[in-house]
Amino acid sequence: MQSEGTPLRPDQFDRYRRHLALPEIGLEGQQKLLLSSVLLIGAGGLGCPAAQYLTAAGVGRMGLVDDDVVSASNLQRQILYSTTDIGRPKVEVARERLSGLNPDVKIDIHPLRLDSTNALELFSDYDVIVDGTDNFPTRYLTNDACVLLGKPNVHGSIFRFEGQASVFDASKGPCYRCLYPEPPPPGAVPSCAEGGVLGILPGTIALVQATETLKILTGLGEPLYGRLLHYDALEMAWREFKMKKDPGCLLCGDNPEIRELIDYEGFCGMPAREGEALGEIKQCSAAHYAERRDAGDSMLLLDVREQDEVETARIEGAHWIPLGELEARRDELEGEEGRVIIVHCHLGGRSTKAVRLLQELGFSNVENFDGGIEAWSLTVDASIPRYGGGS
Repeated sequence: MQSEGTPLRPDQFDRYRRHLALPEIGLEGQQKLLLSSVLLIGAGGLGCPAAQYLTAAGVGRMGLVDDDVVSASNLQRQILYSTTDIGRPKVEVARERLSGLNPDVKIDIHPLRLDSTNALELFSDYDVIVDGTDNFPTRYLTNDACVLLGKPNVHGSIFRFEGQASVFDASKGPCYRCLYPEPPPPGAVPSCAEGGVLGILPGTIALVQATETLKILTGLGEPLYGRLLHYDALEMAWREFKMKKDPGCLLCGDNPEIRELIDYEGFCGMPAREGEALGEIKQCSAAHYAERRDAGDSMLLLDVREQDEVETARIEGAHWIPLGELEARRDELEGEEGRVIIVHCHLGGRSTKAVRLLQELGFSNVENFDGGIEAWSLTVDASIPRYGGGS
């Protein structure tokens, strides 16, 4: 990493020549970048392109936080990874790629799950935090840790064909809690896995995040303090919304009540995570279900969608109990302990909740139908109608 006052080497002069030609950046601005540090939360759709551009720009030290491994479903949008990387830890692959892109940059990897026990220690060692997460507990955790430490939080989020970006810094404007004091009810906002996302969309939003990060580090321009950018890829339209600091905000308002990190999964009403109290949720693809059914395996297909959805499209032989009635009608599943219960919905969100509920109720041999009836229609039986809405 560059030391303060150290002149650029000849190879660095060539690498950053286009920055040096900008009077607004020049030698002083490039040296600021080489002395700076950025922590990216998440090495996924947003984290990959943001990390690539910040590394190319010469940010001196980059930290990557992610405990996941590369899967085939990542490759449509997470452009640091390739097919040969499937199964490898994301942060390890990312470090290899980024180090090859710019050896000037020191890449720290943190292959862990961010939580209330480690966030403050991690964040304290970096100048800017870039939030590339896809869930509400981690967004609130990132925001709260940034406010408590006085760090800028460069926010980005995506869903289907839309994205948004902002910079939250309680010393210069509102924080994330000023905009969203309370999280949405669990399940009210489908994840990208449930609702889908245009593969190129994360790149668009991540470049806004990378741009804002460079502006903050160099002191250039007007960062998105108090402004939220919304992007609609289908309309190719950008809209800007003004945000004000909430004097009643429990974190950064006039009389703050939140002075330490809390239980964010409990705050967001999230159930126990897979692999913890309820055990890991086993997934069954549409194709695998078809193979097992044709082979005569002992299975019960449980449909937890609503009545209008069942009237629109259904898989033959499925037993129907809407998710909201599942606990009350559990007796309909008594005696099925000898069979695997495979739960499906439209896209996989409600069925995941149903599997967790059944596990809580004592059913152990339960699997989630990955991708729901939508995946069945797309990969097994095209005669099954597809429809919008519902997770």
